Amino acid sequence: MVELPRDAFRVSHDGRRATLEAEDVCLVNSFQFLGPNNVAAKVSLKCRWEATGPAVRRGRGDEVEPTDPAAFLGRIAPARSTAWFSGSHVGFSFKARGDTDRGYALLGPERNGDFLG
Repeated sequence: MVELPRDAFRVSHDGRRATLEAEDVCLVNSFQFLGPNNVAAKVSLKCRWEATGPAVRRGRGDEVEPTDPAAFLGRIAPARSTAWFSGSHVGFSFKARGDTDRGYALLGPERNGDFLG
């Protein structure tokens, strides 16, 4: 498990923008899930979400069974996201950028599970 710094995730005061940013996070690259070869690696990332429309109430909370997909409460807005990634280990590095201009992203607070009671 990778632990990010406490201030890696920030949300604007109005809740309409959020950023996840981490630099040179150390991790292990195993090339194959649970494979025998492990190499020290590092990654950096920056992801931004910005609401593009109004937030709408979603979910049904404890009105439904806990296993129901609607067993949450939230105010969710459509959003645009943009992300930059880079990583490296001995002999290999990459950089990538992506956005949701041809897909979708959502932004907003929600509560589920034990928090509903």
